[in-house]
Amino acid sequence: MSIKNLEADPATKEVLRYREAVLYGYRFIQSKGYLNTTAIVKTQKVLEQNNAGIRKLPGTALRNASTGKVIYTPPDNHDTILKLMKNLEDYLNLEDDISPLIKMAIQHYQFESIHPFYDGNGRTGRIINVLYLILQGMLDSPILYLSEYIIASKGDYYRLLQEVRTRGNWDGWILFILEGVEETANQAIKQISGINKLFLKTLEKLKASGNKQYNKELLELLFEQPYCKIDYLVDRLGISRITASKYLKDLEGFGILESKKVWKETL
Repeated sequence: MSIKNLEADPATKEVLRYREAVLYGYRFIQSKGYLNTTAIVKTQKVLEQNNAGIRKLPGTALRNASTGKVIYTPPDNHDTILKLMKNLEDYLNLEDDISPLIKMAIQHYQFESIHPFYDGNGRTGRIINVLYLILQGMLDSPILYLSEYIIASKGDYYRLLQEVRTRGNWDGWILFILEGVEETANQAIKQISGINKLFLKTLEKLKASGNKQYNKELLELLFEQPYCKIDYLVDRLGISRITASKYLKDLEGFGILESKKVWKETL
């Protein structure tokens, strides 16, 4: 579902853009069976909502957030960046006997060191991690959200990235990523279980209403977004605006939804 023209807070919009970018990459892999530079660039474009593409201007430097000191300068030359991305692309699609989890850690270091975009490198890199595991058959769908672990461990993340560059500390870096996968996977299982329980509980509420119009398809639509509006029901269920409005008011009456006026629209 597109996120254009949504009247939502910035944090919600960012989450929806992230999801849209992940789903673009997921569909690309499903369709093509590989992941390439073009798909990575389009993923970043969806995420950042701009057409800047791969860096062409010099001057990018990664600085210490506290001191402002430059700790790493990624390659500046556009042709060099393209060659490095092609090398990354080859690695992503290479078949060998090394564990995909270890290779995911290596390709993530590689991508972050290339730092190919002006903005969104961190989030794009974390999306590539999930797409890579899907490509390698370790995930069926993009449900491993490593961003939370990495952001919570930001200090160790940047320190270990730099230690690979300065000391060749691959062991520390790979173990850090593997621990992140384990922690995030366990958390994802709990979240999925919680969502499923809430879905079934809400479905029982709908059934208890005695109105067969409030079906599973309607409920699935409610669970797709952090909010709902009349247009979503009209587009998905093929019903009139009057009927859609009645459905949402009834659902609010059942205690399933809560309405909020945002500008001229009710969410």
